[in-house]
Amino acid sequence: MVGAILTQNTAWSNVEKAIANLKAHKMLDLKALHALDHAQLATLIKPSGYFNIKAKRIKNLITLIMNHCSGKLDAFFAQDPAPLRHQLLSVNGIGKETADSICCYAAEKPVFVVDAYTRRILLRHAYIEESWDYDRIQTLFTSRLPANLHIYKDLHAYIVFVGKTFCKTRNPSCDQCPAQESLIPLLPKETDKLNLPCKFRGAQDPAGTSNQRIHSMRFEG
Repeated sequence: MVGAILTQNTAWSNVEKAIANLKAHKMLDLKALHALDHAQLATLIKPSGYFNIKAKRIKNLITLIMNHCSGKLDAFFAQDPAPLRHQLLSVNGIGKETADSICCYAAEKPVFVVDAYTRRILLRHAYIEESWDYDRIQTLFTSRLPANLHIYKDLHAYIVFVGKTFCKTRNPSCDQCPAQESLIPLLPKETDKLNLPCKFRGAQDPAGTSNQRIHSMRFEG
C-alpha cells in the first residue's frame, strides 16, 4: 500500500530504496507509521522523490484507516471494491491509478489498473485516442475481460514489462516488441475482442517485477 504512493512520479528502483529504509527502521507497519513524525517519515522515503508530499499522503491514508477501521487494515480491505475505492479517492493526493493499485495489489480486489504504459501502448497501436480518459480506458479492459484478479494482475504485469522493455517513451523497440502482431490497429468500437495477453506470453516472464510490486503494496508484520 505504501508502495502505491511512493511510486508516484518516480522509477521503481527509487521506490525500492525508500521501502528498504522503512523496512530497516521497522516502519512497514500501520501503527508504527501512524506514530511516526512527518519529518522522520519524509527522511526515510527521500529516495522516492517528492518526499514531503508523499509523506503527507501516506499520513493522510493511514489517518483514514485509523479513523474508519480503528487501524485494522484487514477490516479496511474487507470492504467491497466500490466503497473501498471511493474512500481511497477521498484521500488528498490519491488519484484513480493509485487507488486502483491499492485495491488490486494490497486489498486483492478485481480492479484493473491503468497506467502510463497502458495508455502509451494502446495509443501507439491505435486502440484508443488521445482524448480518452482513465475511466474509458479502464472500461475497454473490464468490458472485455472477466472480473478476475489474477487475470488483471497478470495482464498489468505484462503491460508494464512491454512498456518498460520495448514501448519506451523515446526510441521504442517496435521491431522486437512481442505485442506488435497481437495489437491490431483498430479502435475498440470496431472490434469485439481484446487479444492483448496472448502474444505477451511469448515474451520473457516479467513476474519478478510484478511480485516485487505486489509484495511492497502490503504492510509487513
